[in-house]
Amino acid sequence: MGRIVVEVMPKPEILDPQGKAVAGALPRLGLDQFSGVRQGKRFELNVEGEVTDELLAAARQAAETALSNPIIEDVVGVYDADGTR
Repeated sequence: MGRIVVEVMPKPEILDPQGKAVAGALPRLGLDQFSGVRQGKRFELNVEGEVTDELLAAARQAAETALSNPIIEDVVGVYDADGTR
């Protein structure tokens, strides 16, 4: 069984209150090395058999039409979970 990962992030101009809250909490935990945080979404799509270029193309189409809101989000990654594609 193969697995495709889709990563979606808010567009840079969109406010990210969850990322801002995490960024504010990190220094309180002694983690002050980070200058900012953006929070996104990760989807894992399971497929029968190996991941092919055709399946990756279908996953990209799903990402752009169903898994993300193109007005406020960018699809930043669609890849084979085992890293071969």
